[in-house]
Amino acid sequence: MTTLLVIAKEPRPGRVKTRLTPPFSPREAAELAEAALADTLHAVAAAPADRRVLVLDGTPGPWLPPGFDVVPQCGGGLDVRLAAAFAGCAGPALLVGMDTPQVTPALLTVDFADCDACLGPAEDGGFWALGMAVPDPALLRGVPMSTATTGAVQRERLVAAGLRVRDLPRLRDVDTADDARAVAARAPHGRFAARLARLTAVGGR
Repeated sequence: MTTLLVIAKEPRPGRVKTRLTPPFSPREAAELAEAALADTLHAVAAAPADRRVLVLDGTPGPWLPPGFDVVPQCGGGLDVRLAAAFAGCAGPALLVGMDTPQVTPALLTVDFADCDACLGPAEDGGFWALGMAVPDPALLRGVPMSTATTGAVQRERLVAAGLRVRDLPRLRDVDTADDARAVAARAPHGRFAARLARLTAVGGR
């Protein structure tokens, strides 16, 4: 059974995308986070999978399309929460976050026939996707998260375990206003780009 996992926070003001403030207000940053999450979830919904799971910190909202199981995030650091997400999978699984609204169903269609794991590096040194043919939560625990070397350390952990790792295309996370503009330019027809354009026009940014 192939599982697609999305780990996310409920897009509430003051809890998400805090590095977008300024120039955006906490409410506007939450609107952008909601649009990014919606784009991601719809891409996952359109990708082939036996099961789709939203691992959520918070409560689902109208942005959640049908067809997803919703499970709460556990406590602890991000490495522990990612490990717990994989622990709930019985077969091949691919996990993504909510920071890459430019992701497409094609990018999420991963074949493990020629690899044991896949890793999508992010431009900031992290990773936007991690997949394992046989999920092993222990391979995530203890990996330092949100650093410039997170992706490299995670890849080294996979290789050291004897896994054949395939690299996915490098994507840019949305953390800052510059990131938001760059990502929207790469995916101009998505919800995120539309929300950014509307907020930019209203605020004169």
